[in-house]
Amino acid sequence: MQETGVSRNLLEAIALKILYLEGELSLADLAKRMQLAFSVINELFERLRKEQLCEVIGMTAHVSRIVATSRGKTQAIELLSLSHYAGPAPVSLTDYARRVRAQSVRDIEIHPPDVGRVFKDLVLNSETLSQLGTAIVSGRSIFLYGPTGCGKTAIAEALPSVYQDFVWLPHAVEVNGQVIVVYDPHLHVKADDFPEGDGRWVLCGRPRILTGGDLTVESLDLQFNPVSKFYASPLQMKANNGVLIIDDFGRQRVRPEELLNRWIVPLDRRLDFLTLAGGKQFEIPFDLFVVFSTNLDPSMLIDEAFLRRIPNKVEVGYVNQAQFHEIFRRICSNLGLTCEPAVIDHLIETLGELHQPLRPCYPRDFVEQICWRARYEGRQPKLDRETLAQVCRSCFLSTDLPVAQKPA
Repeated sequence: MQETGVSRNLLEAIALKILYLEGELSLADLAKRMQLAFSVINELFERLRKEQLCEVIGMTAHVSRIVATSRGKTQAIELLSLSHYAGPAPVSLTDYARRVRAQSVRDIEIHPPDVGRVFKDLVLNSETLSQLGTAIVSGRSIFLYGPTGCGKTAIAEALPSVYQDFVWLPHAVEVNGQVIVVYDPHLHVKADDFPEGDGRWVLCGRPRILTGGDLTVESLDLQFNPVSKFYASPLQMKANNGVLIIDDFGRQRVRPEELLNRWIVPLDRRLDFLTLAGGKQFEIPFDLFVVFSTNLDPSMLIDEAFLRRIPNKVEVGYVNQAQFHEIFRRICSNLGLTCEPAVIDHLIETLGELHQPLRPCYPRDFVEQICWRARYEGRQPKLDRETLAQVCRSCFLSTDLPVAQKPA
């Protein structure tokens, strides 16, 4: 029991609550519920029985079946009034910090072929790919900025795929007698197979968490549930050893200054400080690759001191004509459409008349419009000057259209 690194009282409390809620369990079932070795569960059982909190009511395959006594049920109800947590045993804060540092994002070997594989579906120039690869190797943070529709979100969402390895995440962490749940099956992808060992840890792909306009300062602090009376870990703790993407930065419900002030120390020192409800503050590693993505002017969002703490800044802008042609060609090829260069050249001229830059999103948006209209009219989609003219009338305001493009 000492080797768990967690107090005996906390383990006894969790075991008694599980036993009370389930009514009757074998020692093997209790071991599975708490994700502890049978030897530890047997030690817990002996202590609970000695204190007359549980008793044996039978045997199954030479394993004792136990229930809570009247005294045990009374104590379990009291324990549940303090905390409803009755899941896998937590790990200690010391073990958690040690594990996070041992599988740091800074220790991953990434090379040009890896980056090329991740972004093979995007049309990016070699300099942008080099900047992205350098940022990933740093394991720190990156600022993607540029006009809307240029692929910042697509780059941010593809970026975590560069990590092909797995890390161990704890079901929960114990701090000062309180339980903080870390593993989230809705956010973390559990490995199909992993070696047996300490069941309190789950082998998962490196975390990849995306947040946008719903981000608040509160979500970066411990989330105490007043009903269940235990904590959920904040986003950055769930993203440790992985990637946290903050999309549409500057459009959150919280002012950018508040968010940046909250993270100015973690981004610089790789440490974060969290506070329990009673005021107890503790330190955790801040080991994650943070991706900030925005179409707003960075100089208007953040000050120089914070910008310095984001070492990688990549501008994602409009594409040139050759890239525009290539994006159209790939999209049409995937859908089985014919893509004639002369038709795309004419579209580029039309966009110039509309004072529209060559946004990387246009080929996908335009082809989707063509396919939707063809499906509505019950015919095969076709990419030509006429259908592209129809798309322009649908996608742009009528005041922007030249006279030849305006409907009669």
